[in-house]
Amino acid sequence: MSKIEVDAIEPQSGTTLTVGASGDTVTVPSGVTFDASNATTTLPSNVVTTTGTQTLTNKTIDASQLTDSTISLAKLSATGTKDATTFLRGDNSFATIAGGLSEADQWRLNTSLSVGSSTDITITANLERVDTAPQGYLGTGMSESSGIFTFPSTGIWLVQSDFQFSMDNATNRYLQTFIIGTTDNFSTQTKLTETTGSTIAISGGNYVNVFGQTIIDCTNTTTHKVKFAFNMASTGGSPVVYGSSTSNRTYFTFTKLGDT
Repeated sequence: MSKIEVDAIEPQSGTTLTVGASGDTVTVPSGVTFDASNATTTLPSNVVTTTGTQTLTNKTIDASQLTDSTISLAKLSATGTKDATTFLRGDNSFATIAGGLSEADQWRLNTSLSVGSSTDITITANLERVDTAPQGYLGTGMSESSGIFTFPSTGIWLVQSDFQFSMDNATNRYLQTFIIGTTDNFSTQTKLTETTGSTIAISGGNYVNVFGQTIIDCTNTTTHKVKFAFNMASTGGSPVVYGSSTSNRTYFTFTKLGDT
């Protein structure tokens, strides 16, 4: 095998230099550095590689050449939060799923209150999240302390109350229930609903349910909270606000409808 030792090879005329002929294989030995960093290199339409990692600029890689499950989430250029709560949109951005509920919770009075005639009595104790199978809740759920309910996240919330009263042998009774809200952690408060039961004579242990609901725009979970209260006025009998630890009698429902 002949060997040519020169420091440079240039075309004899023109600017084109041909190395080898069609069908030949030109081999660059191991350990040789082929430095084309300052040159313009034109690659063929089909680049065949065997080993190692290649970085291509301004070249298109056919999708069939990509091995399944090799592109990580971090390599995607899409904007937005990439986690288990978002999906990739057609405009190359990650977004939360529009529609569907993320939070739904119910709490109940688990012990009956024998209160007689009363004015603006706030329920502050004997509250529990519903837990009789198959009852349950969705999401993080509400938290409660001394009758004050804190939302787990900001958003638009539907808050519902359902009080069950027993007006055993009472007459001339008057029932009113309240959903009370605050935007300053109950430094001040507002009666958001005032739901009134009918004033009729009752005898023989009858039950009356009084339902109320409102929509809360919770923009701050530290300051925006709710609690529940009632009025009861009657003549005679033994009026009771009913509670139970096994079924919903006096209970409260919290449903997150969407973002604020």
